[in-house]
Amino acid sequence: MDMSTPLGRGPRMKLVMVGNGMAGVRTLEELLKLAPDLYDITVFGAEPHPHYNRILLSPVLAGEQTVADIVLNPLDWYKENGIALHLGKKVVKIDRTARVVETGDGTRAGYDRLLLATGSEPFILPVSGAGLEGVIGFRDIADVDAMIRASSAYKHAIVIGGGLLGLEAANGLMKRGMDVSVVHLGPWLMERQLDEPAARLLQQSLEARGMRFLLQKQTGELVAGPGGRVAAIRFKDGSEAPADLVVMAVGIRPNTTLAESAGLHCNRGIVVSDTLQTVTDPRIYSIGECAAHRGIAYGLVAPLFEQARVAANHLAQYGIGRYEGSVTSTRLKVTGIDLFSAGDFLGGEGTETLLYSDPIGGVYKKLVIKDDKLVGGVMVGDTVDGAWYFALLRDGKDVSGLRDHLMFGQDHCGNLGHQGHHRAAGMTDDMEVCGCNGVCKGDIVKAIREKGLFTLEDVRKHTKASSSCGSCTGLVEQILAFTAGGDYSAAPKKKSVCGCTDYTHEDVRAAIRNNKLLTIPQVMTFMEWRTPDGCASCRPALNYYLLSTWPGEAEDDPQSRFINERAHANIQKDGSYSVIPRMWGGITTPAELRRIAEVAEKYAIPTVKVTGGQRIDLLGVKKADLPKVWADLDMPSGHAYGKALRTVKTCVGSEWCRFGTQDSTQMGIDLEKVFFKMWAPHKVKLAVSGCPRNCAEVAIKDVGIIGVDSGWEIYVGGNGGIKTEVAQFLVKVKTPDEVLEYVGAFLQLYREEARYLDRTVHYLERVGLDYVKQRVLDDADNRRALYERLLFALSVEKDPWVERAKEGKLAHEFETVIA
Repeated sequence: MDMSTPLGRGPRMKLVMVGNGMAGVRTLEELLKLAPDLYDITVFGAEPHPHYNRILLSPVLAGEQTVADIVLNPLDWYKENGIALHLGKKVVKIDRTARVVETGDGTRAGYDRLLLATGSEPFILPVSGAGLEGVIGFRDIADVDAMIRASSAYKHAIVIGGGLLGLEAANGLMKRGMDVSVVHLGPWLMERQLDEPAARLLQQSLEARGMRFLLQKQTGELVAGPGGRVAAIRFKDGSEAPADLVVMAVGIRPNTTLAESAGLHCNRGIVVSDTLQTVTDPRIYSIGECAAHRGIAYGLVAPLFEQARVAANHLAQYGIGRYEGSVTSTRLKVTGIDLFSAGDFLGGEGTETLLYSDPIGGVYKKLVIKDDKLVGGVMVGDTVDGAWYFALLRDGKDVSGLRDHLMFGQDHCGNLGHQGHHRAAGMTDDMEVCGCNGVCKGDIVKAIREKGLFTLEDVRKHTKASSSCGSCTGLVEQILAFTAGGDYSAAPKKKSVCGCTDYTHEDVRAAIRNNKLLTIPQVMTFMEWRTPDGCASCRPALNYYLLSTWPGEAEDDPQSRFINERAHANIQKDGSYSVIPRMWGGITTPAELRRIAEVAEKYAIPTVKVTGGQRIDLLGVKKADLPKVWADLDMPSGHAYGKALRTVKTCVGSEWCRFGTQDSTQMGIDLEKVFFKMWAPHKVKLAVSGCPRNCAEVAIKDVGIIGVDSGWEIYVGGNGGIKTEVAQFLVKVKTPDEVLEYVGAFLQLYREEARYLDRTVHYLERVGLDYVKQRVLDDADNRRALYERLLFALSVEKDPWVERAKEGKLAHEFETVIA
């Protein structure tokens, strides 16, 4: 591409990223803020998972969190940002001449710019037996899965390495019930972060929890048992220890194999300049643990995120950022024990040391001063002043005037916090709270006030503060408490709709029902909304609650719907729309197919695709053409854009299949025709399989029906999203009419009681399947009443495509073309 081409003109450039880890994805996040339309982005990740927080693998190992809990950017994020994601594919070749990368399975992608974020690999000791079954590293989800499996079958675990990673692995395996010993070559633990007294205090605390240590031990070999699995570790002094599982956590090394094969200069990492461009090829950038900048490969999150900002700046063609290295600190929790270290914490010639030690209380503090400046520090047990100390160290401030009180922290120095306010209240807005993500106090306060945040999870979602190592969690909770008022560290049992009100979703629905409120302004006035016009969170919820409570009477407010529901088509990343006409039960005719083909040709629709829900998607429709496309198709709306019934997927069933026991196709058609036009708290998908072979994948649908010899089995609450949930068995019925009644009753119960944007699985998690069975199975009168209310609500709904295409309703909505 001609670099003189103005931004926003001409074809997009191609950016390929190799690696799907924290440094790389943060670069994309920063790039999308600066230049969202500059590149077509392709990402290759060797793991089969979306971007997750590698720092939180330890809580997953310990059983405190799940893999789903640590996902930072779900698959939908890639889709929403138009990123082509290739998971489980390892790039094995870079052709720098043709500017193409190639994976092991032959997938190729061309690039104008290439970002190498290949991270690091665990170092495996080159000792005899290192390749035995049961010997692993601790680097990714696959390693965690292997450790969890081993913990359920074996007893003795050895962790080689007394650094942070090793101690976290040992703690997780202990919590899984294994006997764990930590082998460490050095005289004390975590020698890169702690001095000896601090390490001894940490060791004492860990031993009290049952962890054992073998210090100053050098591994000689790993000994195999009768089945070929590791059975023991033998040290060079001749001693042995039993080992059914050996975890090597002795360090990492930059993953430079791919870069070296492409002829890029590597020396302790892929050598990069201050712009994070490789010194060999300026079209290729590298960041993260694989990159070597001024001779240093950083392994902490904060420097990697600093690199990400600079790399994004240059990829966006701003060209003003420079990465000059990072002053690092380590603030973390080791198995629940707070640690902090920064700078030259060991001290030496020309330095002086301030020391506080309380072994019984589990607190140790050491500050190192040189030339009236703080140059290093280490703390165990009480790290609340870590961020303040680090700011003094990083900024090189003269601390001579603070010397008498420096050891006692920020509250005792100057006038900050002297009136009894807690630490967060004494911080200025520009003080850093989360070093991992570079989040200052002012960022958090602004987000809390503007977005109505009230839980720690909300703050993590909107600012990323405390979402990495978690060591700043207490400080974030303090900021929440004094900014929002009260204790907001955990989600309350009752969650308000949004920051505009303290009322819950259930309170709002009750008020609408009991007082027959019919418009959004009525609700806001009656319930004394803090924000007169509401916000983007509450208005769509209120609109749905009104329509579902008073069908045919409540006033629909199109401007309180999301853009897709306002346009009745799915907006795409280029501003065009996609149209999916409804095909009852996935069945179509030659006449329908001809109409679809003719419409695609007439309106120059660039892509026609078969969807996973057995429908045909027309992608690339101009907004102005939507009413004409709908009219020419003359098919019902598929509601593929809405919080509504999407599709009913079917197999061919007994009509055609030799294994079919019931006519699943007709059942699917009947269900779809009855529940067509059903708005809901979220999208709803159904499926019908004609036999237990389950070709229609009913187990991951909101409602799934399986035909059996004696009738139909109904399952509810399945979900095929990023966190797959298997549907739960609800009931077995005999006739198609019973299927319609029971399914309709369940869907109406969900419509009436679920919170807006809850899928059926989330609703079931909250109320429980037993509650649903009481309302739908045990109470026949209530079941029929629910079904009748749903049928009435559907009777007053119109097909929105018909309204706009044939009746011309709201035609002005489509006059502006979005290019």
